[in-house]
Amino acid sequence: MARRLVILNVVGLTESHIGKNMPHIHKYMKQSSLTSLIPPLPAVTSTVQSSIITGTSPIEHGIVANGWHERETHETYFWRQSNDLVQGEKIWDILHKEIPEFTVANLFWWFNMYSSADISVTPRPIYCANGRKIPDIWTSPSSLRKTLQDKLGQFPLFNFWGPMANIKSTRWIVDATLEVDKNYKPTLTLVYLPHLDYPLQKFGPKHPCIAKELQAVDHEVGRLIDHFQQQGTQVCILSEYGIEDVSGAVAINQILRQNNWLEVREELGREYLDAGASDAFAVADHQVAHLYVKEKSNINTIASVLRKTDGIEFVYVGEARGELAHERCGDIVIVSTSDRWFSHDWWLNERKAPDYQATVNIHAKPGYDPRELFFAKGWRGSKARIAMKLLLKKLGSHTLLDVITLDSSRVRGSHGRTPEMGAPSPILIAPTCAKKMPQSLPSAALKNLIYSWISS
Repeated sequence: MARRLVILNVVGLTESHIGKNMPHIHKYMKQSSLTSLIPPLPAVTSTVQSSIITGTSPIEHGIVANGWHERETHETYFWRQSNDLVQGEKIWDILHKEIPEFTVANLFWWFNMYSSADISVTPRPIYCANGRKIPDIWTSPSSLRKTLQDKLGQFPLFNFWGPMANIKSTRWIVDATLEVDKNYKPTLTLVYLPHLDYPLQKFGPKHPCIAKELQAVDHEVGRLIDHFQQQGTQVCILSEYGIEDVSGAVAINQILRQNNWLEVREELGREYLDAGASDAFAVADHQVAHLYVKEKSNINTIASVLRKTDGIEFVYVGEARGELAHERCGDIVIVSTSDRWFSHDWWLNERKAPDYQATVNIHAKPGYDPRELFFAKGWRGSKARIAMKLLLKKLGSHTLLDVITLDSSRVRGSHGRTPEMGAPSPILIAPTCAKKMPQSLPSAALKNLIYSWISS
């Protein structure tokens, strides 16, 4: 008989957070055990989650970042959702084969579409021809989409990412988790709770406001702990990475451009990256960036320049890329110093930045952009201008909602570096019935632990 297990992924949670501001998690930790996790490089959502689910490293599962460049199409894609992109056998596939009654619910973990999971819920906005973006979700079974939104209201997409990101999205996910458990009783439930990620990146881990945000997410986690313990379900709490204080960004593509390796094309007075024509360009993702180089003979020359660049601590080429050296990996992988992150910027004048840069547009930008958490200062990000823009959109106008800052100095927290590099460790709080746990273990080791907690 399989034992039921819920895994609560509290993004950004570290041991230093657990105390008076997180009474529910602290109480549960005291009943169980605390283990430090060692995430793969880069320590970012898509890569870490894929390592947990497959029990393998990026060189095997292929998720080398939250996004990567396709050499065949000369296009860069971030935040795609098809589970087929994750190579390797998932934990639920093993359990499906061995335990006939086993079922799994994947609630907001990434690469959640078209997998073999029994129940799936993931953000999936409706993109209208006039530029409007309407909050919505994709679910399997498809009927669950209507069930959840009829019961809980429309998924609060604009509180899930962007300058209005807050506890509302995490609260909705918690409510959805309770509904799914009530209606389906899955054996394994994976729950993604993003809230802490927002203030840690916006304000940094040492800002006084973090105490309030810890309390907010702890309250929601407490609701889930209480519910699942009452159901006799094992509870596991984990995180993907720890966040470091940062004080600025390295505009890596500007550096490549200044060395005549990067090409741009001008369209309607704005500059756009021409990746296919570039000798080298970077796909930036938090504190790690993948550089794709056209001529392999140039790799060492470019790497030599990067090693002398302020804000870059590690430069890996060839076999030194280690467990990242999948075919999707950049020819050069760079890691920032602890106090910096990588922006994807290539323009030398803000007036030349692409038209999408001042918008929340996670699919157009060839890099992760935490500035999407901030409204621009002054008139461009003012409430009056935002209200005007929203009204125009509702009336069918194609106007851009260009209200986001381009100022990289406003970002105060980032991640991607590993504990071996000095970053804070993510954590694992095992189920209370788990056997004695080691002080630390790789994130990929969780696959076997999940198997044992359910099947033994």
